Amino acid sequence: MQQDVSVISLSKKIVILSLVFLSGCYQVGPRRLDQDESDYSRALTSSGKQQTLLNVVRLRYADTPGFLDTTQLISGYQLQRNLSVGVGTDSPVRPIGGAAIQFQESPTFTFQPVTGDSYAQSFLRPLPPGSLLPLAMGGLPIDVLFRLSVQSVNLISNAGAIGGSVGRGSPEFFELIHDLRLLQLTGLLGIQLEHSPEISGKTPPVDRVFLTVASTNDPVLSETVYETRRFFGMSRTDERVEVVYGGGKAARGQVRLLTRTMLGVMAQIAYQIEVPAEDIRSGRTLAGTALIGRETKPIIIIHVGKERPDNVFVWTTYNNKYYWIADDDFDSKLAFTMLQILLELSKTSKNPGAIVTIPVNG
Repeated sequence: MQQDVSVISLSKKIVILSLVFLSGCYQVGPRRLDQDESDYSRALTSSGKQQTLLNVVRLRYADTPGFLDTTQLISGYQLQRNLSVGVGTDSPVRPIGGAAIQFQESPTFTFQPVTGDSYAQSFLRPLPPGSLLPLAMGGLPIDVLFRLSVQSVNLISNAGAIGGSVGRGSPEFFELIHDLRLLQLTGLLGIQLEHSPEISGKTPPVDRVFLTVASTNDPVLSETVYETRRFFGMSRTDERVEVVYGGGKAARGQVRLLTRTMLGVMAQIAYQIEVPAEDIRSGRTLAGTALIGRETKPIIIIHVGKERPDNVFVWTTYNNKYYWIADDDFDSKLAFTMLQILLELSKTSKNPGAIVTIPVNG
């Protein structure tokens, strides 16, 4: 009788332990959420940076760039726990059985190639000033923004996407963006957006963009304000001028801003890469763009070598060589990050075309 009581008591303990063992499966989802969110976010950001750098290098060698968007990511988990228990009839009484745990992860990635109309809208359409200039309101340096995305302001040109001395640009352009950055840092430069209403259903609404240059009593800054207003064709008392898209001479009260396409932005960066001299001599690529004026340093310094670098911000490979941006080069990292922002800004929402879905089984 005492042995039966012991068997019943031991069986109860085994049942309780089994329930505790099985109840852990409900904690898989909550515990994985935070980790997966940060891990996949880092992975997507890293792959996007590598894709951008690779496309810039491809353009340096007149190779075709390719763009692939990650449109969906599904991470599934399956936790299986098996437990078998029993009580032997031998004396002394001993539990028998076994336990097993199986954890399976099955992420699925969905990619969409950027082609057709979506490609044209995202990469072959000039960036509109109304979408571009507000980025400076968010704190992005306006000189870096102009170097990346603006080809000309009125009659002065930025460095172009042509090798050698042909696309080196105008020294006045770099003087202008230097002054604009100084005014931005001191709070004297502003951006205003105006939305005109639709009239009688006939005239569509128009978004107008204005640059404002405020006055100051500072003698040094007042000279910068005067020079900037003079370049924009403003009088001494004018404090704002309208920004319109286009090149050439501007009308009174306007600034003509010829913005680039995203392919133009990337190509301009590409031709500032210092590639091996033998690649130029062999005709695989052209000589790099020779910058002049205040700023002769490439907007993004991209290194090249035959060995994999350490401590880099982003790296990629092309034709058995490594290309990278150094992690201790803050200016290049900032410009590359702004390039990524411009790429996101240029994307359009179109119906999906060809979609590649890749299930990953670990």
